[in-house]
Amino acid sequence: MNLELISPQKVYFSGEVQLVTLPGKSGKFTLLNNHAPLISVLDKGEISYRTLSNDFTLHIEGGFAEVNNNIVRICVEKAE
Repeated sequence: MNLELISPQKVYFSGEVQLVTLPGKSGKFTLLNNHAPLISVLDKGEISYRTLSNDFTLHIEGGFAEVNNNIVRICVEKAE
């Protein structure tokens, strides 16, 4: 699936991933290939994602995520 991870100031990642774990308002959840369409508000916490070769983590202050047709778009307010 394709992940686009952005903020108003920067593109943090754009490319193929195997999975993404997000800090939702109701708790963490993981997205895999062929996930059902979804829109979610994100809470403060960590976004984790796995490419074919590495695992990555990004701390965020909040944001939102949209999943549709194996494309995950995440817009965050602030990330480190």
